[in-house]
Amino acid sequence: MAGPTSMRAVSGVAWVAAAFAAALMTASAVSAEAFPGRNVVRIVCPAGPGTPPDVVGRIIANEIAEAEGWRVIVENKPGALQTIAMADVLKQPADGLSVFMMSAGVVSTPALMPDKGLRPDVDFAAVVEIGAAPLLLVVHPSVAAASVRELVALIKAAPDKLTFSSGGFGTPGHLAGELFKVATGAPAVIVPYQQSPQRVADSLAGTTHAAFYNVPAVVDHIATGRLRAIAVTSQARIAALRDVPSIVEQGFPGLLISDWQGFAVKQGSPRDAVDALNAAANRALAKPKIRAELSRLGYEPVGGTSETFGALVSSEVRYWGKVVVESKITTSR
Repeated sequence: MAGPTSMRAVSGVAWVAAAFAAALMTASAVSAEAFPGRNVVRIVCPAGPGTPPDVVGRIIANEIAEAEGWRVIVENKPGALQTIAMADVLKQPADGLSVFMMSAGVVSTPALMPDKGLRPDVDFAAVVEIGAAPLLLVVHPSVAAASVRELVALIKAAPDKLTFSSGGFGTPGHLAGELFKVATGAPAVIVPYQQSPQRVADSLAGTTHAAFYNVPAVVDHIATGRLRAIAVTSQARIAALRDVPSIVEQGFPGLLISDWQGFAVKQGSPRDAVDALNAAANRALAKPKIRAELSRLGYEPVGGTSETFGALVSSEVRYWGKVVVESKITTSR
C-alpha cells in the first residue's frame, strides 16, 4: 500500500527505469553460486493459492528456477495477518534460502497485532520489490455516484445505508476502506468478508455498495457494466482503464494506495545471498514475457535495489501504523 507521505507513485515509469538500471548493474557482478543447485530456495507466501501474492510469487519463482538453474518452491502459509508465514521464515536459519513473499498488508501487522512481536521492517532484510498495483474504488450501478466526491456526499447524507465490503481484516481492501473514512470524513460502514468469491458476489448483487478491489478481481465486471469504477488509487490513470480517473486528479491525494509485492529474508542473512536473490529477481523482471504477465494482473514491474525496498517497507509501517491508530481499529472488531 502507499501512503501519501511515504510512497513513490505507482505509475512512476522514470523511477522504475532508474531502479532497473542500478539493479542490473549490480546483478552483473553477483554470482548465482550463493545458491548451489543442491539447495532449495523456499518462498513462503502469506496468502492462499490464486491470490495476488501467490500468483505473482509463482511467476517470479518459475522464471528464476528456469533461468538460474536453482531449485525453487512456493509454499502457502496464509492467515493471522501474515504472521504465520512470517514466523515460519523466522524459525529457519538466516541463510537466505527461506524467502518471505512480503505483500502490502503486512505493514499494518505491528499496529494491529503488537502482541505477536513481529515487525516486517526489523525482523526481515528486504531483497527486492517485485511489483505494485493500484486499487480500484468501485460501486454498484445502483449507487448514484460517478466520482469520489459524489460517493462521499452520499455516505454523509445517509451514513447507515451505504456499505463498503472488505477483503478480510488487515488486507489492502480493508485498510483502504478505513483510510477512506479518515481522509474524507465519511462514516462508511465496512463489512468484512473472509472469502473473496462471496465478497465479489455480494458486490455484484448490490448487497454491499462500494469497495476497494485489486484490478484483476473486477476488471471484467467493470467492462460489462455490473460494477462502476469511479477511481484508481494512483497518481495517474492506468492503461487497463483509461476512462477511470485517478484518485489524485479527483482531489484526494490522501487516498494514494498501492498493493505491492516483494521478497524479504530473515534479518542477518548473508549479504551475498540477498544480492544473489535481488539480481535473479531483477533479471526476471527485465524480461518482456514476465513484465507482460505481471501487467496482465494489473501490476507494474518494479525491481530495484534492496535498500529502496527496505526504505519503502519502513515508511509504510510508520504510515499505516498511524492509520490504524486514527481509525481506532483493533483485532477484536
